[in-house]
Amino acid sequence: MYITLAILVLIFLLLAFDVAGADMVFGAALILLLFAGVLAPREALAGFSNKGMATVGLLFIVSRAVENTGVFQAIAQWFLSEKRSSRQENPLRPGRFSGSLPVLMMKMMVPVTFLSAFLNNTPIVTIFAPTIKNWAAARRLPVSKFLIPLSYASIFGGICTLIGTSTNLVVHGMMLQNGLEGFGFFEVARAGIPVAVVGYVYLFFLGQRLLPHRQDVLTGLDEDPREYFIEMIVPPDSPLIGKTIEQARLRSLQGVYLTSIERAGTYLAPITPDRRLAPGDRLFFAGRTDGVSDLMTRGGLLPVDQETLAADTRAIRQHLVEVVVSGTSPVLGRSVRDANFRSRYDAAVVAVTRKGERVNTRLGDVTLHSGDTLVLLARGGFVRRYRFSRDFFLVSPVEKIVPRAGRKGVFALVTVTVMILLSAFGGFLPELGGNRIDMFYAAAGAALVLVAGKVISPDEAREAIRWDVLITIGAAFGVSQALINSGAAGMISRGMVNLFAPFGTVGALMAVYLVTCLFTELITNNAAAALVVPIAFEAARQTGLSPVPFMMAVAMGASASFATPIGYQTNLIVQGPGGYRFLDFLRVGIPLSILTAVTGITAIAVWYGL
Repeated sequence: MYITLAILVLIFLLLAFDVAGADMVFGAALILLLFAGVLAPREALAGFSNKGMATVGLLFIVSRAVENTGVFQAIAQWFLSEKRSSRQENPLRPGRFSGSLPVLMMKMMVPVTFLSAFLNNTPIVTIFAPTIKNWAAARRLPVSKFLIPLSYASIFGGICTLIGTSTNLVVHGMMLQNGLEGFGFFEVARAGIPVAVVGYVYLFFLGQRLLPHRQDVLTGLDEDPREYFIEMIVPPDSPLIGKTIEQARLRSLQGVYLTSIERAGTYLAPITPDRRLAPGDRLFFAGRTDGVSDLMTRGGLLPVDQETLAADTRAIRQHLVEVVVSGTSPVLGRSVRDANFRSRYDAAVVAVTRKGERVNTRLGDVTLHSGDTLVLLARGGFVRRYRFSRDFFLVSPVEKIVPRAGRKGVFALVTVTVMILLSAFGGFLPELGGNRIDMFYAAAGAALVLVAGKVISPDEAREAIRWDVLITIGAAFGVSQALINSGAAGMISRGMVNLFAPFGTVGALMAVYLVTCLFTELITNNAAAALVVPIAFEAARQTGLSPVPFMMAVAMGASASFATPIGYQTNLIVQGPGGYRFLDFLRVGIPLSILTAVTGITAIAVWYGL
């Protein structure tokens, strides 16, 4: 038991301090438990054949297929497009409803919540984010008023159906593994819908007042390009004419580095060391603006005036791409220079923001972390190449490369609808003993139909599967079994039940919910659910209650991540583009977490007669 608890503490420390990815941490923990004799090989590998984990993998394919058709973009644009009212209103003025900020917020959140109930919420958030940024800019509203609600809306949708979030499927799979029937398709909605309603009301009346009034990096670039770019021109008599970038010593500058050259109306980027300078070249440098002194001392370059810089920056703006570094990116923990970022991605880093603050150190020396938002100056093919990359979450518009939703879009939506209806309401297979088709069969059939219908190619289907997520889930199942084998789950559950004993059986439910919420804010939501499930089973046994409401509490608690940007992936995605700081999530998310905890626990207790 002490070995298991020590490994559990090690897991939390490694994940809390972002030492390694969750898949590597849980994989290593599983191996340690195996060699320590806490787990038999069959128990260690059981999670990788779990039906819930396999269903998560299949749904990655289904979600990618729908995303390929352009349906998400079409829905986002349809919901958010409207003719500007001739009557000018101030959306930030409290107490107004027609065209007011709360109404605009709800208009944005409703389609996100609906889509997230049936499809992977990560692509939904990454697709809606740039659309919402443009939508907010057109109304001269700060994007920070909308992107946290965007993430929260996706969470609200996820807790309303079995497939709304992979966390629900993880808990469902562990229930099946322990001999329970598992969740029905809409069973989690018993607690999910009340939580979503309370969340909407909170954001409508109070949350929107707590959100900061802050712009994103690209808006700051439009307002004052001098904060991001230095532009120099090569005069006709410059001694640098004919020299390469390397020979002109423009690759070893203090605080800035050369990102692009404008020559006769054509932008050359990224710049290679052997590029030769010509008369009239306009050189753009990114980084700390105090680096202009270093440029001036080298000679051969002249600064342009502010108006010229503003005009040229507007022209460069169309080549800028905004991305968020993912938790599986190969550049994590490495500086921009050491990662060979420019040559690896054929893109130059213009700015880095972290936790809502711009990183002002020399760009080449910035060590990249998960959740960092990068503004890149990239060639035209960058968005197409890295749209589905595991290295980044792309939060720039992709309308130019996404097809218009047509027949394939309709086919994909019909396939997903049939998948949902079969799983939720009907369809029986004799080999299942007359039982209703479960989500695994429905998802497998949908994935097969979408590949056969050429909505998604076999190669794209393979690429769509997030193996890091599946490894984390499968390994976490093994770690949870170790908690049972060692007696650690029983010890932890006894402590929880005793601590909340004054609150009766609802207190035990409350303890499970709160512990899951805490775990989720520290580690990944899927891993948190897998670790707490055995503790919840023990808590149910010790109180003599059915384990089903406790499983529901785990599912709700693992998804109700509102207070920090690190607990849930969509929170991390919107942090940089929204210009949010850690404190912003605490200020808006803590009251929401309290409200949803009370609502969720009450709904579960009422539904299951506790």
